[in-house]
Amino acid sequence: MGQSLHSRAAAAILMFLLQPALADTVTAPPRLHLSSEWMALGHYHQKNSAQGFKSQADDNAFFLSADGKTSPRAELAATLVAIQQPGNGDEHTRCKFPARSQWLEKELNLNLPSANCPAFRQWQSELNTQTVTLVFAASYLNSPASMFGHTFLRLDPPRDDHKTNLLLTSTISYAADADPKDGGLMFTYRGISGGYTGVTTVQPYYQKIRLYSDIEHRDLWEYQLNLTQSEVDRMTAHAWEIQDKNFDYYFFDENCAYRLLALIDVARPGTDLLHEVNTHAIPSDTVRWVIDKNLIDNVEYRASAATAVSHSLDSLSSQQQLIASALANGYLQPDSPELTALNETDRAAVLDATYDYVRYQSEAGGWPRELAAPLSHSLLRERSTLNAGYPPPPPEPAVRDDQGHDTFRLSLGGGRTEVGGSSRSFSQLTFRPAYHDLLDPPEGYRPGAQLQFLRLDARYYTDNDELQLEKLTAVEIRSISSRNRFFTPLSWQVSFGGRRTDTGRERVLAPYLDGGAGGSWRIASNTQAFALATADLEIDDDLGRGYDAAPGADLGLLHQTPRFSLLAGVKTKAWIISSQHRQDQLYSKASWHLGREFSVFAEFNREDHFNRMQNTWQAGLHAYF
Repeated sequence: MGQSLHSRAAAAILMFLLQPALADTVTAPPRLHLSSEWMALGHYHQKNSAQGFKSQADDNAFFLSADGKTSPRAELAATLVAIQQPGNGDEHTRCKFPARSQWLEKELNLNLPSANCPAFRQWQSELNTQTVTLVFAASYLNSPASMFGHTFLRLDPPRDDHKTNLLLTSTISYAADADPKDGGLMFTYRGISGGYTGVTTVQPYYQKIRLYSDIEHRDLWEYQLNLTQSEVDRMTAHAWEIQDKNFDYYFFDENCAYRLLALIDVARPGTDLLHEVNTHAIPSDTVRWVIDKNLIDNVEYRASAATAVSHSLDSLSSQQQLIASALANGYLQPDSPELTALNETDRAAVLDATYDYVRYQSEAGGWPRELAAPLSHSLLRERSTLNAGYPPPPPEPAVRDDQGHDTFRLSLGGGRTEVGGSSRSFSQLTFRPAYHDLLDPPEGYRPGAQLQFLRLDARYYTDNDELQLEKLTAVEIRSISSRNRFFTPLSWQVSFGGRRTDTGRERVLAPYLDGGAGGSWRIASNTQAFALATADLEIDDDLGRGYDAAPGADLGLLHQTPRFSLLAGVKTKAWIISSQHRQDQLYSKASWHLGREFSVFAEFNREDHFNRMQNTWQAGLHAYF
């Protein structure tokens, strides 16, 4: 007995002495914390070599070291110690940070026992992900959060057969945790200034389709990534690590698209997609970067409900559209003589298009169910009596959103202003970091949509060697959407910034805010006419009362084709506060598109202001990059 006690005591002392020695054998190489994999897992960034590293994660629960936010070395050391601790269960570090743990085990050849992580295993089992698809939802001007489009990831299960229902698959998206009471301006301000926390959410795909496609009329592009199974598993494991962690949300850079690039960087080390981001991460740009890195297997198009309905209605003749409109509005019944006089194929096409329109209006247009349901039933009942095929789905656009022009634009031009008998020549440089205007190449962008941020126009006058800031556009949004007998969208515009304005004595740079609303009508293929009621506000000490305001009107034509764009019209304003007078303007702007990289532009403006007639013309070149 005494000898046995002595033996157990000796063994215990030996184990105690050996424990530190075993721990010491598992140390990280000196520069492992600088590896691209660890940088991606910790979301570390270094603005320049003079500054240290800093993680973009803004949640203490994301770090195991007190210095983990700014020290990737300390965080790696703390993680290495934590994953070697005995124990199991959901609260163990290996279960809370499975992607970190698995990477360290592989890099250091750790021989750790398998971890029992029931919550994480159940989560991965429910996701059942074999492939990942990057989904791009087209831009939507009526929502500040979606003006540039939106991206999210769809986690696809094994496709055993054609019956696999992708609508039930899960998606991962990142967005600002905004207060629903925040309006558009508040959202824009807080989004730009980092006033929101970003949240990662997992939702079924059908909920995304209902929001983007059915309600917001946004087409979806689905880009299947060519990730291997191990890369997919690493992505979902890291998504588990960050799904309930805070990351500050910024409208221009650390946004939905940026955070998804970070996930892809984790999944496939070395892609370095985040290094493509300079000043901003626009979703369509990020899709281009993913394509350029050869990460895409195939692309599929999913038309929105509005696109599908418009396609069905556009396939009808003018007379058939009139009948469909009368059916939808209750002026005709499905068995009316006007409809039964058509042949069976045409009658089926009218009934199908009318049913699609009524269903769309009940989903997105707010038609009451008591109106839409019986009408839909009567249309379907009549349609069931016909032995005609159903119309094909909308065709895929020839140019995808990611195949449009790049969003940076640099313009160089020259021109002349003429007032009375005098004239001044100038050179003009324009820089616009984002995004698109009505005269840019239209392919890949919404027709009639314009969204510009932080555009700067500077002029150099050659007669006196004077350099002037002509205009600084903070935000400019225009939506010129044509109306027809089925859809009556409002055309509108708003912009603010600083611009050169004539006070009657001199041209000064004054802050401005202007807006307008009205309608637009298609008058020919690719051409629409618009009429807007406008309102302008300018603020400057050189104005009589320090500010001035002008109601007015803008009547014009917009023509957009892949090769040529034209915007022309007349504007009139009546300044009513500081100096009561009219300002009338005739304008014409045109661009000839040389592919997606360049456009040649020409502009002419004739203005009657303070009883002076001024002509201004200029021409130059736009470069997109």
